[in-house]
Amino acid sequence: MRDLLITGIGRLVTNDPQRDGLLGIVADAAVAARDGRIVWAGPEAQLLHELRDLPEVGADGRAVIPGFVDSHTHLVFGGDRVDEFGRRMRGETYQQIMEAGGGIASTVAATRDTPTSRLASDAAGRARRMLGTGTTTVEIKSGYGLDVATELRMLEAARAVGDVTPIEVVTTFLGAHVVPPEYGEDRAGYVDLVVEEMIPAVTGLVEFCDVFCDAGAFTVDEARTILEAAAAAGLGLRLHAEQLAHTGGAALGAELGAAAIDHLDEATDADVAAIAQAGSVAVLLPSVSLLLGSPPPPARRLWDAGVPVAIATDCNPGTSYVENMQLIVALATLTAGLTPEESLWAATRGGAMALRRPDHGWIGPGSVADLVMLEAESHLEIPYRPGTDLVRLVVKAGEVVVL
Repeated sequence: MRDLLITGIGRLVTNDPQRDGLLGIVADAAVAARDGRIVWAGPEAQLLHELRDLPEVGADGRAVIPGFVDSHTHLVFGGDRVDEFGRRMRGETYQQIMEAGGGIASTVAATRDTPTSRLASDAAGRARRMLGTGTTTVEIKSGYGLDVATELRMLEAARAVGDVTPIEVVTTFLGAHVVPPEYGEDRAGYVDLVVEEMIPAVTGLVEFCDVFCDAGAFTVDEARTILEAAAAAGLGLRLHAEQLAHTGGAALGAELGAAAIDHLDEATDADVAAIAQAGSVAVLLPSVSLLLGSPPPPARRLWDAGVPVAIATDCNPGTSYVENMQLIVALATLTAGLTPEESLWAATRGGAMALRRPDHGWIGPGSVADLVMLEAESHLEIPYRPGTDLVRLVVKAGEVVVL
């Protein structure tokens, strides 16, 4: 069923810029979809007569919001790093664990040893839990293979998630996550592998290329080489930047017109201005800061400078094994300085902008009918009740997929 009518909505969050306020809230509303897209949204009293014959669901005064768009995840991986969590809680830093052979390198080893079928089934389980808490679109990166064969297997698993679950998957190539151990000090050799073999191999399988440009990962010059090759191959650009130290990645992303620049914990005022000028989306990951015990990302500074802001889970086995975007909305509000309205916008419309999905993350004629009905009368209850799953019903492209 891709045709649907929801009536009796107490508050409808549309994110429609043609309506008043950031969230474009409509009281006492209804929303109608045909063939998976919204055809009407507004006050129920004005509902067109010809739409009243659509299959109907009553909201009984509950709030309805756009489906969450989780625009930064590492959902495909082998193993876990629960032991590292315990080590961090005992005082070791993320960098110390990486230098001792843990961190990303340990997940690379586990992922290489995990069959593709297991990678896909485990990732699908995570995706189903995400869908159950309101996420209707998710970005999934590679980056735990770091060789051609395993990177391709990861992307195969990521694409399988979209085949076996209702969630919509956007794939990103992150072969430049770290330099794998077998390359030792031959960093140039690995960059050559990414540029000459990996990017040609993944073109057609992914929409974006990402680079971890930070301390312990890739330098600005290395990132530039990789991203310029990706752009020449027709891929959209993304960066992990300024998370662990200030290395210049944010400025590079702005210069290259990256779709999204993520983390940005150590971004300077000059970085913020450059990102605003470029129009790139800042994807902030407040759960990472919480779990690493570091200061939250500079959400308020970025928002006030006019940078489009998205928030995401960064679901990964090491620094943020978080699957629930409701929690991310709460953390962005409670720790990162955004208002509840800004946090919800960043989790929906902002995420869609980061993934270059102009018809996602809002509710209005022409948008994809991705909707979440809350077990609450107000969207404000999401950050007000952190840790409570407030999802009553999830609609993906006009179909009820969680009830």
